Amino acid sequence: MDIRRSAAAVPDGAAEPAAGGRSEVGQPVKKEKPLGSRAPRFVKSSRPLHLGWQVCVFVVGLVVVVIGIIMLPLPGPGWLVIFAGMAIWGSEFVWAQLVLRWTRRKVAEAAQRALDPRVRRRNIALTVAAGSICAVLLVVYLVNFGLAMPWEIDT
Repeated sequence: MDIRRSAAAVPDGAAEPAAGGRSEVGQPVKKEKPLGSRAPRFVKSSRPLHLGWQVCVFVVGLVVVVIGIIMLPLPGPGWLVIFAGMAIWGSEFVWAQLVLRWTRRKVAEAAQRALDPRVRRRNIALTVAAGSICAVLLVVYLVNFGLAMPWEIDT
């Protein structure tokens, strides 16, 4: 039996699992959800209803992404809100599902790199250095101005 996979079956950069459902490293391969619309069956049955559904999903996702972009320079979880908007889009659009899969894969790779002992030592050293610099600057400020707030200091 000849089984052929289309290029859309495996996203760019993703390794196809070896026989037996295991990756090249021997880890079990997590089965990903199929790409495509996750709209209810009754919505998919009518083309105009499905098109209206897609427009609503797009508009809601767009509003959430725009709010996330606005939150980036302001206090708030901007990136989290942007990814929530992408997840809303991902419920209906294949391109958003592919972006979310790529992002999820990159986050997993970054988490694995962060667990590397050399990277952890470097991160700890940088954190200690930055903390030391902040402590020195705090001591210099307290020696020069005491516990006065910057807006109360007369020059």
